[in-house]
Amino acid sequence: MILKEGIPRHIQISQWLRQQIDAGTFKPEEKLPSENDLATKFDVSRVTVRRALQSLESESIIYRCQGLGSFVSDSRVSQNLVKLTDFNEDMSQAGLSASSEVKLFTTVDAPDWLAELLQIEPGNKVLQVDRLRKGDGEPIAFDSTWLPIFYGQLLDEKKLQDSTIYDLLEQDYDISVIKGCYRMSAEAADDHLAEELNVQLGSPLFLIDRITYTIGSKPLYYQKRYYRNDKVIYEMTLERSADSTPGDNMPLKEFTPIFKS
Repeated sequence: MILKEGIPRHIQISQWLRQQIDAGTFKPEEKLPSENDLATKFDVSRVTVRRALQSLESESIIYRCQGLGSFVSDSRVSQNLVKLTDFNEDMSQAGLSASSEVKLFTTVDAPDWLAELLQIEPGNKVLQVDRLRKGDGEPIAFDSTWLPIFYGQLLDEKKLQDSTIYDLLEQDYDISVIKGCYRMSAEAADDHLAEELNVQLGSPLFLIDRITYTIGSKPLYYQKRYYRNDKVIYEMTLERSADSTPGDNMPLKEFTPIFKS
């Protein structure tokens, strides 16, 4: 493809990529051509291609993962994206020391409902990890997490005492955690949860069901987290722009857990 004279090459490349994304040639979560492929296509250096990709990344049109390449973002509006954090990060932000007790670390057959969530065949092996999550040594939450065995086999039970699944997959194996789908509800503590969380039987718990995804919208794991209702609340911040009118959707700026002493 021949570039026009008088317009910086990296701008022309970024404009072409933007047009292809707008036209649906490259769909959300789809991988873009490699830097080498783009350099060959436009007869430019990889440095020029990299500048074009950086421009698109700064606009949240694409995101890049080291060693994997560039991918089309789900959303063009960066204000709609809320930071995806793990338990240890939440505890650190609250000024608490995070720790975990691994209560269960075993391989099980995926029932139909779980197989559908993880996009695997029913009966396939998954790793189930149950953990009691603590802040400053006090029970805060109880997790049950299921991972397809491809990812589950990478985890180390001992490391999960102090680390998180996010950390182990991202830092040790360069498996990116790119998004999470949450559903929030309330549930009463049964005998098991009441004992683990040190609350009365029937006490209200804040339940978060979450599916976490990696590149290509592949589910990394499904998790049920039960928070003690007396220990955590969530605060939401919406932001209305200067040119918005009443009734417009307001981007979600923050959705943050607040831990109570």
